[in-house]
Amino acid sequence: MNEQEVLQVLGKVGAVIANSHIVYTSGKHGTAYVNKDAVYPHTAETSRLCRAIAEWFADENVEVVIAPAIGGVILSQWTAHHLSEMNGHEVLGVYAEKSEGGDAFVIKRGYDKLIAGKNVLVVEDVLTTGGSAKKVIEATRAIGGNVIGLGVLCNRGGITPEDVANPPKLFALVSIKLDAWDEAECPLCAQSVPINTDVGKGREYLARKKAS
Repeated sequence: MNEQEVLQVLGKVGAVIANSHIVYTSGKHGTAYVNKDAVYPHTAETSRLCRAIAEWFADENVEVVIAPAIGGVILSQWTAHHLSEMNGHEVLGVYAEKSEGGDAFVIKRGYDKLIAGKNVLVVEDVLTTGGSAKKVIEATRAIGGNVIGLGVLCNRGGITPEDVANPPKLFALVSIKLDAWDEAECPLCAQSVPINTDVGKGREYLARKKAS
């Protein structure tokens, strides 16, 4: 799939939101949002996107695919499924989850034993700051996994390998540069444009403002 085909898929399922007032996970504000959660209910489209990621890493002898929970679990499963078909042997699909009360990612449920000594592909939906992907890469390496690359649906933060702990390969199906401002510099706030509470962190942002 080329970038235009990927954008058509994202547009078809309503995953690209424009001309809105979004609060991103990073805390910055912007006008557009890639709503990956709109993709996942459409299994055929999700499969197509993950197959495109799998094709990019088909020759890397991937043995395990890992992603940050929650949405990344779906990407991990589909990408591992397609790599298994392409290479004629089972590629495992696992996930990392946030630690109790913290922002670190941990690999539990016995998955750590499946990863040690294996070639591991990390997958993620949208890279904004790259924070989650970086933590999963670091957690994978900490238990002896050999990270061979990072594959993502959308790189919207201009993220480079250096930003995410230097995986040997960083591949994105589509790269979109979206404006993002700190709250104090947000022109939408200055114009009192309502916050979108359906996607992003708008609902949490307004709750914090009300509490303060």
